[in-house]
Amino acid sequence: MPKDPSFKKVFQRIRAKKPKDLDRQFNEAHEEVFQTMDCLSCGNCCKTTSPMWNETDIQRVAHSMKMKVSQFLDAYLVQDEDGDWVYPSSPCPFLNEADNACQIYEIRPKACREYPHTDRKNMMGILSLTQKNALICPAVGQMMEKLERIYS
Repeated sequence: MPKDPSFKKVFQRIRAKKPKDLDRQFNEAHEEVFQTMDCLSCGNCCKTTSPMWNETDIQRVAHSMKMKVSQFLDAYLVQDEDGDWVYPSSPCPFLNEADNACQIYEIRPKACREYPHTDRKNMMGILSLTQKNALICPAVGQMMEKLERIYS
């Protein structure tokens, strides 16, 4: 039977068990996977999703691009149903599709810097997001394979 890319059973077991050391387990898996993972070989996150932009991100990037905030917003972002600033469509307008490099890497939004959000505290609180990211990011898939050994 093919492997479930959403790792539904693993996430169910984690939710049921509520392990106190889940943050440590994710952090260890994150560190191990990213020793060999080359994000530029994939770029799925930039090709398929939009980060949420906070006011600081918007001001920093607009300033760097020598644009007024209003011009930047008009050119690149829309507010979604929750009032968050996001791209109107994918892929990211700052993605260089030839090599998956980010044209604003040094000043990219906080959500991009923190993606795939697997090396932070309170992983229990973002399991739904992590499950979605497992379908997008091969690194999260590899982390979940490691956790699957613990929670099988």
